Amino acid sequence: MKGVLSMQIDPITAALGSTAASTTSVNGVNNFESYLNNAGNNSLASIFQKASDTYGVSVSLLTAMAKQESNFQANATSKSGAMGIMQLMPSTASYFGCTDPYDPEQNIMAGAKYISELLNKYNGDTSLALAAYNAGSGNVAKYGGIPPFKETQNYVAKITGYMQEGVTLPDGTAVAASSNSNAAYNAGTIDNSLSVSQWDSLEQDALQDILDRFFNYDDYLRFLNMFMKFM
Repeated sequence: MKGVLSMQIDPITAALGSTAASTTSVNGVNNFESYLNNAGNNSLASIFQKASDTYGVSVSLLTAMAKQESNFQANATSKSGAMGIMQLMPSTASYFGCTDPYDPEQNIMAGAKYISELLNKYNGDTSLALAAYNAGSGNVAKYGGIPPFKETQNYVAKITGYMQEGVTLPDGTAVAASSNSNAAYNAGTIDNSLSVSQWDSLEQDALQDILDRFFNYDDYLRFLNMFMKFM
């Protein structure tokens, strides 16, 4: 049986070249997975770049998340059932069209789409988006910010640190550090050609971001009550 298998593989490896042959042979699954992750358009670097271009999320954020979530292990599964590089729960993976959570490209693209929607929800606030990715938007709303869960607080801090330090992918590709974690979301290009209404919208978003950071719902009700007394 071994001889037959060898006869079948040899012409293929010869056609692919010595690099593919040496990568996919002796050491089995680990080398084969490494080959898939590093070869041509299947490289993790190219997938992260594609996800960044598609959903407007910086590569530095996506790779920092992947490092914290799974350390880039495509076959990782958590105790809670989260799967793949971006550690997607089955329902989340399904919702974002990921049919095979252990496929690096599907998983990263779905994770990027998810964090993109969260960044949009929280007006580009990376910390709140990450907290929601880890603990759910319900808990972010409940506590008026990053929930007081040690796991979530460490999660946000770790990813922010990776973004500031830069990340190295398994194939040795270095991802540059981000000087500003809140620049992780690129909803559009800001330049001097923006109209007055566009600038007004940006100012409103900035004000909303400040309110989201420092005021919860109870604070809002107290403010509203005080405001009505002076009317």
